[in-house]
Amino acid sequence: MSEHLRSAVSHARRVVVKVGSSSLAGPDGHLDEQRLGELVDVLARERLAGREVLLVTSGSIAAGLGPLGLGARPTNLELQQAAASVGQGKLIHAYTVAFARHGLDVGQVLLTSDDMVRRAHYGNATRALESLLSLGIVPIINENDTVATDEIRFGDNDRLAALVATAVAADALVLLTDVDALYTAAPGSPGAHRIAVVRGPDDLGGIDISRRGSAVGTGGMITKVEAASIATTSGVSVVLASAADAGRAIVGEDVGTLFLPTGKRDTTRLQWLAHAARTRGGIVLDAGAVRAVTSRRASLLAAGVIEVRGQFEAGEPVDLLAPDGSLVARGFAGFSAEEAEQMKGLSTEALGDTLGEHYARELIHIDHLVVL
Repeated sequence: MSEHLRSAVSHARRVVVKVGSSSLAGPDGHLDEQRLGELVDVLARERLAGREVLLVTSGSIAAGLGPLGLGARPTNLELQQAAASVGQGKLIHAYTVAFARHGLDVGQVLLTSDDMVRRAHYGNATRALESLLSLGIVPIINENDTVATDEIRFGDNDRLAALVATAVAADALVLLTDVDALYTAAPGSPGAHRIAVVRGPDDLGGIDISRRGSAVGTGGMITKVEAASIATTSGVSVVLASAADAGRAIVGEDVGTLFLPTGKRDTTRLQWLAHAARTRGGIVLDAGAVRAVTSRRASLLAAGVIEVRGQFEAGEPVDLLAPDGSLVARGFAGFSAEEAEQMKGLSTEALGDTLGEHYARELIHIDHLVVL
């Protein structure tokens, strides 16, 4: 059964692979180019076999520790930025040399949070990655730790990898770490066993995923599960495995933990809206409107709105909130916040009578909505 479920990974045409700092660093916490080379050997084999491979890599700070004479990952933000600045060149050089041994060229792509949360930037990043793939280049993607201060603490690039996977409509995402799978309890503890397949959130009930990452990396198991959730809700199969099992994981063997897709592929615009958008305000719905939007997949009508929050213009992303404030959906507003304030609570007929025919329509059309 597991082999059948993993066929989506073994037959994936486009694969995003993420590797963390702890998997690339040696015992001293510095970049281990032998480990890096072993991973590249696996990825190059798949690329030469005809698959498209994108690599999201951590390791720039680890690569900068040696040149700066630092014995461990610094906690000081400025030193982290300095290490990333020095280490980024060393890291991409190591990848360039390793892939060149297989006759492959790489392209460095440094991203910040704005490249994922701003719609125009998101589109630019996606087009750049697609262009590299069309030219036969292996994209090497990393967070721009030198300037992205909040992203240094963001989760070891796990969420970035998931957003990249959805942006380029990857078939599979492989998250490589220093733990070989998701377990029911801390690995090695009494009664702990590997979870081979996760079919949905219900399979994670009662499992402790709060453990932090290593001293070299920043992520923990929780960031990887969250990344898997982002990718699977967009129709991407996800495998969590150890870097040592990279070769087996990427061809769909029964290693690590497989997270099955729980959603379908939406347009890039809706994927961005669901997982990466920085919203400009919120619209609070009554219980009936919540049911209509989430269960009946209906457009949002002004009659179901009880409060408008923030300032936004027509076309900007907004949160759709239940009466208790919980987030239920996101959408592109059909009207500005000022207009929505005038429209709230009114039926479509009343909108036409009081505000004019231009307002006698849905506040957010179903095609511009994504339920979370």
